[in-house]
Amino acid sequence: MQFLDEYQQIVAEAIEKYTFKDKPSELYEPMNYIISHGGKRLRPIMVLMANDLFGGDIKTALKQALAIEFFHNFTLIHDDIMDEAPLRRNKPTIHTLHGVNAGILSGDALLFKAYKFFEDLEPQLFKACMRVFSHTGLLLCEGQQYDINFETQENVSYNDYIRMITYKTGLLSASSFEIGALIAGAGFRDAKAIFNFGKHVGIAFQIMDDYLDVFGNQEHFGKKHAGDIFENKKTVLYLLAKENATEAERKELDFWYTRKTENIDKIYSVEKIFRRTKVDEKALLEIQKHNEIAQHYLNRIDVPAEKKKPFVELANYLLKRQS
Repeated sequence: MQFLDEYQQIVAEAIEKYTFKDKPSELYEPMNYIISHGGKRLRPIMVLMANDLFGGDIKTALKQALAIEFFHNFTLIHDDIMDEAPLRRNKPTIHTLHGVNAGILSGDALLFKAYKFFEDLEPQLFKACMRVFSHTGLLLCEGQQYDINFETQENVSYNDYIRMITYKTGLLSASSFEIGALIAGAGFRDAKAIFNFGKHVGIAFQIMDDYLDVFGNQEHFGKKHAGDIFENKKTVLYLLAKENATEAERKELDFWYTRKTENIDKIYSVEKIFRRTKVDEKALLEIQKHNEIAQHYLNRIDVPAEKKKPFVELANYLLKRQS
């Protein structure tokens, strides 16, 4: 998509401009490492897209877009440490290269650098954006803790799962759009509508992530195959399988999900239950449902339909990743 390429180029040039040259290098080099392997940099692009949608000058939102990118990478560094993940975007994770201590510190430093990028905003706008940004960060931590709790929690409901992925994933997309809208001067109603569009696209995106963990093309996906099964994560696939499994299959799932082991039998057995209960098809229906809710909120925004087309294209692009 041409519009995505253009935004990516803008973000890439800004990241190049703000490459960390500070000392000590042991702190800043890992920060440059993860930022330079930034994937598609969708969240800063969301800031710029929303700013454009409401008639803003994206140059005025560029620092805040980078703030979102730095914050996002801070969460990834710490996430990878907690998950003991060896790969991120098909590259070795920071803690495997530099150690856990360097990972924690460089992640923390990225967070503070993110906050500094809001300092140029006018006082009222600064306050509004900080309220969104800080609240999102807090709820993201809550979502991460729920995710950790679920690994050992016996009964996790589907609503528990949706709350967790909303906090952990959906809200960062939502807030990226809202911050871009606020900087452009959007009204409260429109800013909330684009927030809710982002939230449901984010939820659908995370369900797709869970789906791809097992059913995706791993070479394209860039993560360890079935890592969520290994980690005993109660993903949408697990919850849908429990709901549709036989009694014997439920007992088998319970057996494997109390053991954190790389035993190939675990992966094989759980995947077999997933396939028999058709959780792949059911997960794709959930993705479609949340995409439709997102489009409903987009339709409520009072701007010409032509200006909304990139948002429809972005949602479709995110939800049709390689499988």
